[in-house]
Amino acid sequence: MRFIFHYPETAGYEGSLLDAGPLPEVAAAAERHGFDGFSLSEHPAPGAKWLASGGHQTLDPFIALAFVAAATERLRLITYLTVAPYRNPMLLAKTAASLDILSGGRVTVGMGTGYQKSEFHALGVDFDERNVLFDEALDVLPQHWSGEPFSYTGTHFSARDVVARPRPIQQPIPLWIGGNSALSRRRVAQRAQGWIPMSGGAELSTTARTPSLGPVPELARKIAEIREQAQAAGRTEHIDVVYSYSGEGITKPTVDAQRHTDALAELAEAGVDWIVISSRTREQAETMDFIEGFGTTYLTAAR
Repeated sequence: MRFIFHYPETAGYEGSLLDAGPLPEVAAAAERHGFDGFSLSEHPAPGAKWLASGGHQTLDPFIALAFVAAATERLRLITYLTVAPYRNPMLLAKTAASLDILSGGRVTVGMGTGYQKSEFHALGVDFDERNVLFDEALDVLPQHWSGEPFSYTGTHFSARDVVARPRPIQQPIPLWIGGNSALSRRRVAQRAQGWIPMSGGAELSTTARTPSLGPVPELARKIAEIREQAQAAGRTEHIDVVYSYSGEGITKPTVDAQRHTDALAELAEAGVDWIVISSRTREQAETMDFIEGFGTTYLTAAR
């Protein structure tokens, strides 16, 4: 099992996202203490009401991850999640490819369909088209990254004999798809390299417009189903599963460590490959203490 540090998200208007610490320093600490990846989320134009009622601030994840890339050597650079329908897929592909090239092949694109209607309206994107636009991105991204000429007609664009160079280092850049719906799981089985189930409980599932995930045995059943569907579709590569762990008390990682160790072992047994952890801190010193404590307790000591 591998671990991703998700940069802490500041909720509401009070303070700034970067109060949790400078990205390069936080990322370097995460790498030093045994984390395998670093992730950031995306909300380019969230509703004021959502932000005031507990929604979180964000950076542009690709720009932020470029800073992370420059400060680290091996961390995977993960969008968790970018909303694919917000962008023309050619722009999404070029942005991800550029980061992959400059980072030495370390990018993973975690992406979802999105759920905030007001944000779709602010960006001039039809909310009701989000699934169609998402599938177009799944079509376009690997063709763009191939570096070979291709044509594609989408809902709002027509690409005729285009070619994108330079190619990204990874062929293709891994795609992880978020969401708990049967449609999301089918997409993973047929077209992606990983699944990001939403594990935040019923209230978050309602907000994000996705079914509740259910307990760990239900998660294990869905993981097995995805991998069986992938095999039936003729795919041979392993499908990664990425789970956000927020067990009670984990923000103090050295306390009650055996309980968390047992919970993580249960997730590994269910088929989870990657665990996403965040500290929820709003001061640099606290963020660094969390990273060191989690790394010492769960990562470096076990390797």
